Amino acid sequence: MPPREISKQPDYILLGVCSILIVLGILILSSVSATLSQEKFGSTFYFLNHQLKFGLIPGIALCFLSFKINLSWFKKWAPFLLLINLILLSLVFFPKVGSGFRGTARWLNIGPISFQPAELLKITLILYWASWWTSRTEKKIKNPNLSLAVFLIIMILVSLFLIFQPDISTLGVIFFIATLIYFLANTPLWHSILIVLIGLGGFFSLIKLAPYRAARFLVFFNPETDPMGIGYQIKQALITVGSGGISGKGLGLSGQKFGFLPNLPESISDSIFALFAEETGFIGSFILIFLFLTFFWRAFKIASSSKDKFSQLLAAGISSWIILQAFVNIGSMIGILPLTGIPLPFISYGGSALISELIGVGILLNISKQTN
Repeated sequence: MPPREISKQPDYILLGVCSILIVLGILILSSVSATLSQEKFGSTFYFLNHQLKFGLIPGIALCFLSFKINLSWFKKWAPFLLLINLILLSLVFFPKVGSGFRGTARWLNIGPISFQPAELLKITLILYWASWWTSRTEKKIKNPNLSLAVFLIIMILVSLFLIFQPDISTLGVIFFIATLIYFLANTPLWHSILIVLIGLGGFFSLIKLAPYRAARFLVFFNPETDPMGIGYQIKQALITVGSGGISGKGLGLSGQKFGFLPNLPESISDSIFALFAEETGFIGSFILIFLFLTFFWRAFKIASSSKDKFSQLLAAGISSWIILQAFVNIGSMIGILPLTGIPLPFISYGGSALISELIGVGILLNISKQTN
């Protein structure tokens, strides 16, 4: 008899960590969004239902699909997926299908569905760069300067889309991940240094062109320069985090959600960690951070154990994206980083972000079953 084939198993620790994070996200969202939901829509469960219908359910379906699809399919179709994403990004500027909020143009409306193409760009661009570098390695194309030129042209195009929305926070995340993948692809070190310098130059230029961005950094170092604006947001975020104490006030017992934390709609997305810390305290916050560190450990293990270049770059890009967003979001809420509009993975309100993150998890689990 032929030897029995041993089925490859995914990384169950990673799956368990992501499941716990999602459950925590649903629990805290149902707790902190009830007041705002009742005030705006006459139902305490509007935001929760919206997150389930347009975030979690389709996200789990796409996560399972990403887990089952052969990785070679992603490698083959990555350029096409990026092209579709760029087309969707351009459509947000058209009046009938695009929509904005407070001077931005970030959402695309297709029937009853509204989503942010920039969130999906994080995963499609990671797929593209992993596929592109692998194909160049396999074809033994050795022209590093041409590779650098192609990289810069595509990143400039992507940057222009995000600058005009504007969504500089997302641009920062995408630029960091793309540069990391470029570095990991065994390119000349001076290329990576040049890309970082170009990125920093562009970043400071964008700050100079928009005074409100410069204000965020100035207030970060001295909140008293804008005590009723950004400085007030920073102080209230710190008060919210600190008021949780050791064990927290308990789910549903946050006081800051009743208008003390500014920009309440954003408080269930960008600032949700502060409310999470208030209701669950230091213990809950420690557990949440531990879960993200465990996620990074397992994802890094998957990347380092991968047997092919495509899987290595893909896993490294996805794990860096998730942990970078978690670090920046939490850091901005505890005062070690300036305030940004970056959501907390798996926890923040926002269907587009949750869907893209779950697609990334599905791909990571897909890679893990090739390495276990």
